[in-house]
Amino acid sequence: MTEINKNMSRAYIAFGANLSNPRETLMRAIMAMGETGIIIDGVSNLWRSPAWPPGSGAPDYYNAVLSVQTGLGAMALMDLLLRIETGLGRVRSVRNAPRLIDLDLIDYAGQVSTDPHCTLPHPRMAERAFVLKPMDEVVCPGWRHPVSGQTLSALIAALAI
Repeated sequence: MTEINKNMSRAYIAFGANLSNPRETLMRAIMAMGETGIIIDGVSNLWRSPAWPPGSGAPDYYNAVLSVQTGLGAMALMDLLLRIETGLGRVRSVRNAPRLIDLDLIDYAGQVSTDPHCTLPHPRMAERAFVLKPMDEVVCPGWRHPVSGQTLSALIAALAI
C-alpha cells in the first residue's frame, strides 16, 4: 500500500457479485474507478460466500475489498459508486436479490455518519466475514472501527463463524 497523499482520503470499498462473471465485473469496476482519478492501492483476493438468506438457491457471492485514495468527499464517492454499479448493469430490486455488482463504502477516513444515503462506517460491516476477512488483506496498519474502536483482528475474532 502506498503512502497517502495529503489531498486524498483513505476509503475501503467492498465489492460483491453473484451473477455473470464476478472476476470480470470486479476488473471493470476497478477500471471505472481509475478513470475517475481514484487511486486503488490495495485489492484483496476474491472470497466466496453463500448467498443470503440461506437456502435461497441463489449462486454464491464473490467478495473483495479495495483500499483506495480519493479526493472526493464521502457523499461524492458514494454517488460515484452507485453510478458505477448502474453503468455495469446493476438493477436494484428486492433486498438480498442476486446482483451483477454491489459496491459498498465500508469506511471513509474514519468518519462517522448517520446519513441514510451514506452511513459510515457501513452499519453491518462488523457482522460480515465476507467484508472483514478480505479487508484484513488490504487495511492500513493501526486501523480501528470508527465507532467501536476495535481492531480488525478483534472484529474478526468476534464473528460467529
